[in-house]
Amino acid sequence: MKIAISGKGGVGKTLLAAFLAHKFARSGYRVIAIDADPDANLAATLGYPHPEKITPVSELADLIEERVGVRPGTSGSFFKLNPKVDDLPEKYSVKLDGIRIMAMGRIKRGGTGCYCPEGALLQALVSHLLLQQDEVVILDMEAGIEHLSRGTAKAVDKLIIVVEPGRRSLETAQTIKNLAQDLGLKNIGAVGNKVTGEADRAFIGENLPGIEVLGFIDYDPAIGRADHAGQSLFTASPSTVRAVDGIYAKLIASSQPPG
Repeated sequence: MKIAISGKGGVGKTLLAAFLAHKFARSGYRVIAIDADPDANLAATLGYPHPEKITPVSELADLIEERVGVRPGTSGSFFKLNPKVDDLPEKYSVKLDGIRIMAMGRIKRGGTGCYCPEGALLQALVSHLLLQQDEVVILDMEAGIEHLSRGTAKAVDKLIIVVEPGRRSLETAQTIKNLAQDLGLKNIGAVGNKVTGEADRAFIGENLPGIEVLGFIDYDPAIGRADHAGQSLFTASPSTVRAVDGIYAKLIASSQPPG
């Protein structure tokens, strides 16, 4: 199963990605958790003790030059658009509790499309992970879908847009939905986070026309306290665990063939 997670900054994309990765791993699946957000926090949220030691693939200048043929920062040069990447998930990931964790880094600069060496390598890596790997792949993206192309979008089993009960978050969700549909990605769902009651649930549901709501995660200050104390998030909030269990069950059910 291939799951991409997006949404407005600060809504809880990384929290959901970490809890889903943990749930899939505990259920016996092989999991690759990919941090594709330049503000990389997935490894820390998963509880990896030294996240600062994980170098994003886009910053591995020697590797990029070896595989693409051009060193990052070089302009006006020809480089390989389909570099070899099949060995990278094993070489440039760390493992924790049955989860392989990778950090991608930036795929574009300054809001413009990136035909740069690092961009070519990252796009090839995403394609390999989504099209070739047989593990559960969870892609924690920034507020957008820049890491997906028309080819890779078709391999995504579910794009989950994380929202909170606020208009800007819901407007971003609609923008992401439209971009995803332009790429041909139709399996789109939403998860409401930081929910404080039925009014929030109703508000989110009413403002996401055409998007399946997979579940709601209640606001729980225990998550913040555990994070500040460096404690495991997966034991800090039983309500979050229950909510993610329900989301996981829907994802599994939707992946089963009818009959």
